[in-house]
Amino acid sequence: MKLKLYNTETRQQEEIVPLEDKKIRMYTCGPTVYNFAHIGNFRTYVFEDLLRRTLKYFGFEVTQVMNITDVEDKILKGAIHENKKLKEYTEPYEKAFFEDLETLEIEKAEHYPAATDYIPQMIEIIEALIKKDVAYRGGDESIYFSIKDFPSYGRLSHLNLEDLKTGASERVGTDEYEKENVADFVLWKAYDPKRDGEIFWESPFGKGRPGWHIECSAMAMSLLGKTIDIHVGGVDNIFPHHENEIAQSEAFSGKPFVKHWLHSEHLLVDHKKMSKSLGNFYTLRDLLEKGYTGPEVRYLLLTAHYRMQLNFTMEGLDAARSSLERLSDFVLRLQKIETGKEGDVDSIINKTRENFKEALADDLNISAALAALFEMVRKINHLCDEDQLGKRGTEKVLSFLHEIDVVLGFIPFEKPDLDIPKDLLEALRKREEARKEKNWAEADKQRDLITGSGYLIEDTPSGPRLKKK
Repeated sequence: MKLKLYNTETRQQEEIVPLEDKKIRMYTCGPTVYNFAHIGNFRTYVFEDLLRRTLKYFGFEVTQVMNITDVEDKILKGAIHENKKLKEYTEPYEKAFFEDLETLEIEKAEHYPAATDYIPQMIEIIEALIKKDVAYRGGDESIYFSIKDFPSYGRLSHLNLEDLKTGASERVGTDEYEKENVADFVLWKAYDPKRDGEIFWESPFGKGRPGWHIECSAMAMSLLGKTIDIHVGGVDNIFPHHENEIAQSEAFSGKPFVKHWLHSEHLLVDHKKMSKSLGNFYTLRDLLEKGYTGPEVRYLLLTAHYRMQLNFTMEGLDAARSSLERLSDFVLRLQKIETGKEGDVDSIINKTRENFKEALADDLNISAALAALFEMVRKINHLCDEDQLGKRGTEKVLSFLHEIDVVLGFIPFEKPDLDIPKDLLEALRKREEARKEKNWAEADKQRDLITGSGYLIEDTPSGPRLKKK
């Protein structure tokens, strides 16, 4: 089965064919460590993780680079404001980012390069661009890339650049600029003591620091080569960041920079752009403090197709919790089966696998993939109800669940009883005995003991169980 993904540059689905054998070289945009990453960022990181896991599921060997941007306008402003050295300012946010990745079950990339470790490579690229006359020194002593000397500029974003150039200034010295402003972009920012404090690097162009765009080109080409298979990010990166990456990389190397571009759409909160002023701005830590879990957040972030906007709500998180509880009940029911007739589970599993894989092959159609999973849950539960699933069958189903969780990363396999105090499990047993004997006073006593200890009693197809409130 061929894996086909939408290419932002060509605007069509294309089969993934690596440059070399079955090896995929993939660059994914990582965090700018000036604050804690928010759920909009993690929508992209979870999508990138789904892509990575799917590529591996289809038999590709993946080498992934996720950059850590640790020098940039906002970072310098924050470090100077707090009177801290660059590393001292960024380190806590970088540490928190990796903790959040673990919470969301995001697989580790092979490389996490920090921009500040690749300054020499950036300088090398800039020197070559100057020699090729596609970069020049501006009046402010910074080095700029001349977009008029790169004829295919704009091919990724498909913007009408001639219209957008109207009224644009000659150069843009900031790390980001608006879509209404197409102009030469900065490669090396000349040192400004008022703006930069004591943060600078020496270079052949004088003291200064790299522009944001050159950082990714240097890290991508240094670790993955002049041409890479896949480059991924959010739609907000298409222009100007990725457009600028293409221009400076290809002008430097003379080779195509990226074969396949993928971009995830924005995350909204209650149908509005996330904003601190609106009170709808959430980091992952904010959601954990509200009692939600990493798998619940991961599930919700995965539910919408990556090229569709995702509307994030607390109700959506509650629905994610219910879906995971349904899966947990299903797994627990399977784990408790010891005897029964061996019904035909093979045909159900094979059909589910086929539908699941076809959905992923169709540009990561996660909705159809999840529908295939829950249809299987329904059918297997029916077999259980009819006593048509024995020990061998349950082992096959559990094995298949582990197979597809390699892609999904949220199926709850742990047995919930393991972390529950033994005295409460005993109270649950006594309550069930009392109910059978219609000793309602004793049953209520054991129930009150359980609920007073912070647990709820849940009825499931395999019997009552305890769950933390």
